[in-house]
Amino acid sequence: MSDAKNRNPVLGLLGGGQLGRMLCEAANPLGIDIAILDEENSPAKQAHSTGRHVTGSFKDPARIRELAAQSDFLSVEIEHVETEVLEDIERNGVEVTLPDGSTKSHRPPVHPSWKTIRLIQDKYLQKEHFRASDKAIPIADQVAIESGPAAIASLQSAAAKFGFPFMLKARKGSYDGRGNYKVNSERDFEAAVKALGGLSLYAEEWAPFIKELAVMVIRTEDDSGNLKSCVAYPAVETVHEDSICTKVFMPPRNVSDVCEAAKKLATEVVSTLWGRGVFAVEMFVLEDGSLMVNEVAPRPHNSGHYTIEAVPQMSQYKAQIHAVLDLPVPAKLTPRVPSAIMLNILGGATPTAHLKLAELARSTLDDDMDVYLHLYNKESKPGRKIGHITLTGTSTIQELEAKAKPLINLVDQIRQERLSATSETLRPQQAASAVQPKAPLAPAAEDTPLVLVTMGSDSDLPVLKAGLDILREFGVPFALDITSAHRTPKYMMKVADEAAGKGIKVIIAAAGGAAHLPGMLSSETPLPVIGVPVKATHMDGMDSLLSIVQMPRGVPTATVGINNSTNAALLAVRILGSHMPAYQAKMKAYQLQMEEGVIAKGDKLKEIGDVAYLAAAKKA
Repeated sequence: MSDAKNRNPVLGLLGGGQLGRMLCEAANPLGIDIAILDEENSPAKQAHSTGRHVTGSFKDPARIRELAAQSDFLSVEIEHVETEVLEDIERNGVEVTLPDGSTKSHRPPVHPSWKTIRLIQDKYLQKEHFRASDKAIPIADQVAIESGPAAIASLQSAAAKFGFPFMLKARKGSYDGRGNYKVNSERDFEAAVKALGGLSLYAEEWAPFIKELAVMVIRTEDDSGNLKSCVAYPAVETVHEDSICTKVFMPPRNVSDVCEAAKKLATEVVSTLWGRGVFAVEMFVLEDGSLMVNEVAPRPHNSGHYTIEAVPQMSQYKAQIHAVLDLPVPAKLTPRVPSAIMLNILGGATPTAHLKLAELARSTLDDDMDVYLHLYNKESKPGRKIGHITLTGTSTIQELEAKAKPLINLVDQIRQERLSATSETLRPQQAASAVQPKAPLAPAAEDTPLVLVTMGSDSDLPVLKAGLDILREFGVPFALDITSAHRTPKYMMKVADEAAGKGIKVIIAAAGGAAHLPGMLSSETPLPVIGVPVKATHMDGMDSLLSIVQMPRGVPTATVGINNSTNAALLAVRILGSHMPAYQAKMKAYQLQMEEGVIAKGDKLKEIGDVAYLAAAKKA
């Protein structure tokens, strides 16, 4: 580009969604021109006016070359692009016409490097790269899975290597939970292959994590490709529901001892890659407190949105511009607030469901909590990211979370309303995940289970049927399992220990006779446990009832009547309703329905008298 010395730099961006939009918002006050390749009126194009935008697909080689011809640098908003054309542009350039009519080859540098993008596109190769580095990067063991008819035999080999459960993942084209399937047993093999049909797959050893973290890292290098610096933002906690990030907490809650180690690990991971820019390193905190890298995104990331307000001197978007254009970046990134929370605004059951959340954000004023609303001007669809809210506080993350409770509750309510709607318009990956078991829990509903219903024996299942019907009536996603306190004590303890980390909020446990199951579960989990005493062979169920009721001080276990799984389910709904307004509203409606039913019966009795009433009841 012949006029480059007489104007501000032009950054060409492949992709114009919300990440590109926020990049433009950071670029505008810096005087940086962003040329975007995406469809007309994409969110990013709405935020930046220029005559350099290109209309079309960011996977179209011709359109990519058109963008490159008018850009000083090229970067990406999403990694699912054609790296072959990016490689060719950087190696051989594109032909541009000069004012005098002559032509020359123009070679805008690509950052992050096309090599990095290509590597990260294949999650299996990405992790093999980290494994082969000299940084001792902890990743889960994995094996490639054969395609076609050999897939089942390949899965059998993976099961022999890893045991159950293990993860089956698509190597390419997956994000926000797409392309993942948890395999619990050989019975899942065909369903897993079918759910991920036609994709190149790999199996990964199951990682028993207790929390997910993410660390954003700024990577810089000179024009010869020599690493200059890797600077990490603070570690954040990411909360995923329905396979999508819904909340981010800075700093993470209750894992402060691993945060510095997470930053160090993230910089080591990013140092093994190529090119300049911002990278997101997602990782697990395992049960023993160690860290394991999950995957990397070579771009600004959902988990870094909070930096716009919490690290305003160098948000992840400003950092992306500085890094790609080889402008100075800080040696240290210190938040200007002690705590921050990011809440994703996801499309609800109706196109306008999110508006009440936006209105609450606009009207919330608190001297110790600043509220920043970001709407992306995208059409609302169930589960689609259409905005976010960042909350910054003047004190601890726990105090900020308490102040933010009304907003958090409304986010949860919109989610529950969306899940309860069971709409066929749910996002495609949710349809696939509806058949994916959540090991070690076998799902009995389409969405992430909130209630675990377990029993000591399958003979208890008929007693639980009434309660399961109640959970279905209220739209509560639940999981079923069999966990004998006497025959499978180790498995029972594993299920209890892992339940909270899998999103379970309440456990219902049915047991007869000695009936130790509910109490044993209570001793192993911080979750509320509701015991259902089952009427067994002897003592009409009194033995079961007394066993569950007589738990020692310090191990509370709720107990309902003998065989009364209905009340167990209703109590579970009430517990959920204490922090999920949608369930509280349903409970109020249920109570009103009961009241109306009793009043109607009383009116009928008074109208026709006892003899006719009993005769009618007998016929019914």
